[in-house]
Amino acid sequence: MLDIASGHPAIDLYLAQSYERVRGMSSRFAAAICGHLVRRQTLLGVGGELVEIGTFEGRFFIAMALGLAPGEKALGIDRFDWPDAGVEERFLANCAAHGIARDRFLYWKTDSREITSAELHKKIGERSVRFVHIDSHHSRECLTNDLELVTPLLHRDGIVCIDDMLHPGYPVLISAVLAYFDRHTDMRLLCVVDREDIVAAPKFLICRDEARALYEQDLLKTFSRFHFTLNADMEKYFALVLTPRPRLAEVS
Repeated sequence: MLDIASGHPAIDLYLAQSYERVRGMSSRFAAAICGHLVRRQTLLGVGGELVEIGTFEGRFFIAMALGLAPGEKALGIDRFDWPDAGVEERFLANCAAHGIARDRFLYWKTDSREITSAELHKKIGERSVRFVHIDSHHSRECLTNDLELVTPLLHRDGIVCIDDMLHPGYPVLISAVLAYFDRHTDMRLLCVVDREDIVAAPKFLICRDEARALYEQDLLKTFSRFHFTLNADMEKYFALVLTPRPRLAEVS
């Protein structure tokens, strides 16, 4: 197991003892980095709600919800019908078992393609969203919808985390993100969080360009031993890459 921590006691206890007991595919490596960002947002006074689209049984949702400040809530959006109808019950049981009190989270049994930003805003009490995790149906159409759904509600210093980027099983998803950047020229790739294995695939962390300074150097300092020094070439700028085993290819 990788020696990596978020710095938030409740998140790190969950990551160490229970994370992999909750069924899911998001990596512990990514959860620690994202938990650190949620913690940093709180320290910076960045407040708001957490939204996850594609909650499944709650593995990643619980980790992020444990990092919220008093008065903030997490909202999980999922159809809760895969792989069977029992996933909803298991999600609720997992939240209860791992310290997420029922008054600290909401869940919405729906398809994210069937709701509007206005409806989502109302659901979270007209508050802004400071952290979003998108892990829903892996199609360009659905990812495009989910990005446009949450962007109007995003805190000016908010972060969007997108799952399964650069995954060999979903090679076209990246095109939806690049098209999103073309439409939203103020948004930037903050960091690529690399895979642990073929299942626990990379995540993209994105935010507004003006917010990058709040997070970039802090990530680099905190997780320096995981830094891939070449970074990610976005042509107009470079984004951080954090990987469990940073190295360059050996030429023989």
